Amino acid sequence: MIRNRPVVVAALLLSALTTLLTVLFHGNARGVGFLAGYAGAWALFAAAVVVLRRVPGPSVVPLLVAGALAVTATGLTAAPATSTDSYRYAWDGRVQASGISPYDHAPDDPALAGLRDGWLFPDTEACARGGTVLAPLDGGMCTRINRPAVHTIYPPTAEAWFLLVHVLSPDGARHKALQTAAALLALAVTGLLVVTTRRRGAPLWAAALWAWCPAVPVEAVNNAHVDVLAVLLSVAALAVMARRRATGGVLLGLAIATKMLPALLVPGALSGARRPRTALAVLVPMTVTIGALYLPYVLLSRGSVLGYLSGYAQEEGYDDAGASGRYALLRLVLPDAWAVPAVALVMTAVALTVWWRGDPERPWRGALVTTGTAFLLLTPGYSWYALLLIALVALDGRWEWLGVALAGATAYLAAPLVGYGVATTAYGVAAVAVGAGWWTRRRPDGPGPGPGRPRPRRERAAPTLDGR
Repeated sequence: MIRNRPVVVAALLLSALTTLLTVLFHGNARGVGFLAGYAGAWALFAAAVVVLRRVPGPSVVPLLVAGALAVTATGLTAAPATSTDSYRYAWDGRVQASGISPYDHAPDDPALAGLRDGWLFPDTEACARGGTVLAPLDGGMCTRINRPAVHTIYPPTAEAWFLLVHVLSPDGARHKALQTAAALLALAVTGLLVVTTRRRGAPLWAAALWAWCPAVPVEAVNNAHVDVLAVLLSVAALAVMARRRATGGVLLGLAIATKMLPALLVPGALSGARRPRTALAVLVPMTVTIGALYLPYVLLSRGSVLGYLSGYAQEEGYDDAGASGRYALLRLVLPDAWAVPAVALVMTAVALTVWWRGDPERPWRGALVTTGTAFLLLTPGYSWYALLLIALVALDGRWEWLGVALAGATAYLAAPLVGYGVATTAYGVAAVAVGAGWWTRRRPDGPGPGPGRPRPRRERAAPTLDGR
């Protein structure tokens, strides 16, 4: 009975977590109310992972997989709760299925009126009643698609994914099609993490940092963000990079052409690649893949395949250090005008350090450093961006970086209601946690390289990123 006690406790915590998430999806809480429930889910998740570390070896994988299935499934129980992005995905898939480039028309374009239906474009009576998920159109019409007056922003792999889901979905599937497809991707990430971790001989509990994380059912499944596809491709790329660089380069190119964020992984993918030939073995396949994916859309589109990318960067304040809560931590110590150059300088230094001193056997370590640093410098306001960071944490086992993901959720859910100061505080606390974790691991009596990196048996020829 003593031996099975951790299994029972972990199962009870997972039951509480799935119950809370289900209630959260079906409740009417928004903003701070949703954040409070979400914070509770994170607390249960943290406790469950702590207990999992004490579960006997043979029971870890069955418990981890069962928990992943239960936690992931909660995201399928309701319509998207905190984001309307998946409605754009569904529209882009429908537009492509009709033989039209998604980059040529905005959703409000009358030329595409024949593709509209009552789900994405409710009738005038529903529009008159209004609602937080309805964007107004001319003539008293409305749509569930956000920013209906602008062209799509999504790269070609994402657009191909939207088309595939549309083609394979039965009529009337609505949001369920994208949610179900995203759930399968999230579970595939879990499976890949388990296989990769087992092959390295690292502790398997680290995979639960993705599999049981509340951000997965909320952002990857319920909101069906395409980021989960980029995460799967990114994890696959890093998992094979040490042995098959060309394959890793192709997978990384696919990830970048899904969502631009995985470009932050490039320095990690090049860890220790000091010879030009070694670096080119990754960069050439990656670049060719991205170009090959964009080419058909370039040939078929009359408009720019970059879509609303530049407008989005301006809207979100990435070109203005004084707007939208971006660069919040830097602005505490630097004039606003210095924030953008400071980001460029710091990220260049971090990328070069990761490339030159990173561990080629564990490219995810450098990828975590570059991605996490970018989050702390840019302080993004969208919580689903952190799905990539969470997967990297699960690969590397450095759980202290999870605070950065929680800070992003705070910025998204609470900052619009109580001000960007709460997001600044959240990112500040996350930065302190990361610093404390780094300092603890550097100490001679510290916990060592962590579960994502078993302690090496022999001295390395050159120091790596953790100072060992």
